[in-house]
Amino acid sequence: MKLNFVIVKSLQKFCRKPLHVASLRPRLTMSARMTATLHEGKTPNLLINERSPYLLQHAYNPVKWYPWGEEAFQKAKNESKLIFLSVGYSTCHWCHVMEKESFENEEIANMLNQNFVPVKVDREERPDVDRVYMTFVQATSGHGGWPMSVWLTPNLKPFVGGTYFPPDDSMFKRGFKSILNVISQKWNEDKDKCNENADKIMESIQKAVQVTTDVSATLPTLDACEKCVEQMIEMFDDNLGGFGVAPKFPQPVNFNFLLRYHCCFPETEHGKKALMMVEKTLLQMADGGIYDHIGYGFHRYSTDKFWHVPHFEKMLYDQGQLAVAYADCYATTGNEKLKQTLCNLLDYVKRDLTHSSGGFYSAEDADSLPSHDDKVKKEGAFYVFTSAELKEILPDKIGNTNLADIVQMYYGMTENGNVSFEQDPHGELRGKNVLIIRATVEEIAEKYETTRDDVISGLEISRERMFQKRCQLPRPHLDDKMLTAWNALMISGFARAACVTDNDDYRQVASTAAHFLKVNLYDESTNLLLRSCYPGQDGSVEQISPPIKGFDADYAFTIRSLIDLYEATHDDRWLEWASKLQDKQTELFWDDKDGGYFSVDQSDSSILLRMKEDQDGAEPSANSVSALNLLRLSAYLNQPKLQEQSENVFKAFSDRLRKAPFALPEMASGLLWLWKGHKQIVVSGPEDSDVTKSFVMYIDSKFLPFKIIVPSNKLSKNGVVHRHLAGNLSGMISTSGGALKPEVFVCENFTCQLPARSLQELKNIL
Repeated sequence: MKLNFVIVKSLQKFCRKPLHVASLRPRLTMSARMTATLHEGKTPNLLINERSPYLLQHAYNPVKWYPWGEEAFQKAKNESKLIFLSVGYSTCHWCHVMEKESFENEEIANMLNQNFVPVKVDREERPDVDRVYMTFVQATSGHGGWPMSVWLTPNLKPFVGGTYFPPDDSMFKRGFKSILNVISQKWNEDKDKCNENADKIMESIQKAVQVTTDVSATLPTLDACEKCVEQMIEMFDDNLGGFGVAPKFPQPVNFNFLLRYHCCFPETEHGKKALMMVEKTLLQMADGGIYDHIGYGFHRYSTDKFWHVPHFEKMLYDQGQLAVAYADCYATTGNEKLKQTLCNLLDYVKRDLTHSSGGFYSAEDADSLPSHDDKVKKEGAFYVFTSAELKEILPDKIGNTNLADIVQMYYGMTENGNVSFEQDPHGELRGKNVLIIRATVEEIAEKYETTRDDVISGLEISRERMFQKRCQLPRPHLDDKMLTAWNALMISGFARAACVTDNDDYRQVASTAAHFLKVNLYDESTNLLLRSCYPGQDGSVEQISPPIKGFDADYAFTIRSLIDLYEATHDDRWLEWASKLQDKQTELFWDDKDGGYFSVDQSDSSILLRMKEDQDGAEPSANSVSALNLLRLSAYLNQPKLQEQSENVFKAFSDRLRKAPFALPEMASGLLWLWKGHKQIVVSGPEDSDVTKSFVMYIDSKFLPFKIIVPSNKLSKNGVVHRHLAGNLSGMISTSGGALKPEVFVCENFTCQLPARSLQELKNIL
């Protein structure tokens, strides 16, 4: 999208800065009371009344911040001032840099306070606001990122924007002070012209982001899926795994598609390649520095192509999606290392990201204090070790070998640190080691002339001691927001893990979290989801007032998680709730004219654009997830209209799917279901029968993405499955003397194979 208006041309040269993706973390949860204690003697701004950890981080800036809302809008209109909109999130490294450099600078604060109405937005709390203005920034500058800085006219139309700005001019770029002066001067010289150009920009963006459907549009075919896997093969790093070069992101949406493609075409060249790409990448990540080998869980992304030096923040949405990827790949390959990584990841989430009521926190920061005596946070300080520290922690020997030497060899540590200058331009990791597996147990045993078992035992002892040493350090900041969409992603992770490992604890965690959503982030009287809630005092949960209503992604991700949870527990109530939410999502967000779902409803007049997400990124797009939700619900509820609605989603994005399916791999997964069909698996037999249990356990343990599974007892009770499927499937159930026989029917299009009456027969069929 190109916008060649004079106002953009004249100002964007001052606003250029490469993309900065987040990287941060402080560990105290930022209640207003704690914020006041940390800034004793300072006068707070209006953000002190907010609940978002990000907004509270800025509550004592000398900048007179307003939260997004009518008070700020009205002030801008009354005083005829531009709004300076700053958008970020609490674990964003460059957001903290800009705060320290500019928003805590008295001179810059005075410029903002006198000439603009400064407004702060947490992008995770208000993705609707972020999406509108990020679209503008990307369209006018060619890049985006956070912190995002945008100047708006009093009617909220963007005037000029960018990302991070340094405070002062340099040889290569204008500083924030100069930019503030230029923009203020332009506005004061000719407000009418600025407003006119802002109107034109918004009109152009509105046209560019519209997703329209030709009435004669046909469904994309499997050719789009074939093209998608071909594009992924072209981008795949055959040596190191992952897609593209540095920086490398996990991209779970790619794993989801490739595993499903392999499931559909297991014997083809591309099908085999698809599985290889997923397994290799997940194993490389598990060995890499992007994985926390001591406390577990995954960091946001790797700054290099080797998966070595990460940006150290840990995001809930990564943990949830990667849990699904590791579970599904383990179910496909049986690779035990994938299972161990999955279980470790979930241990991390249970330990560090879970509220006492069962909800999940949003993120942990990358930056923290190196020690309790330090005053300045450094990125990665909580996660890295020096060689000297290691020797102090591990004075023991295995035979004649120092335990520290074994650990250093295993994790690629050196006396001077293993991070190059190019990966550490600010020197925060100088002399430090980012742990990355560089040797096998066998290689270590051979070098130090010891046994394999001794090495394994030594490494486990070492990990525990290193973990205890880490626990003595100041923790990174915890963003304690509990977001509906991200909680749903994590519920799916625990639900899939429960299936493939047959772990009832994971089932319980997923069920408790779903109950948390229903109690704290759902209004049963209106069938509406809310976006966020926060931990209160003594383990309670609080809402901001007025609460933020849920967005399309909150509904799409929650519906998917409830279907996943039903498949892990076979508890009808989760499928029942998913059905209700699907109706509400369609009511609020569906585009009756062109198909597909808008990201926001029509209730907030401050949101100038109603857009449809057309790309699967760090999180899948709500439309992609919804396309498959509709197909799954159509199969479970025997409602063809839901499949028709799913087909209309595919039609709405048909041009994108045909030309650039790599941008929508999650939606391509839905296409595979649509064209390849699905299986209905009905398990008959007494619930307490060992044979029946073995049937269900085996089906759950396999990666069968295009299926619905119905225990026969669900067909004989007055639940959602009974109401919709009993007439079609209950005739399959066999009895002997009035008792159910343990057997499994595998059906496609309600045509069934002969029943499997033993586990071996079932294995042969599946």
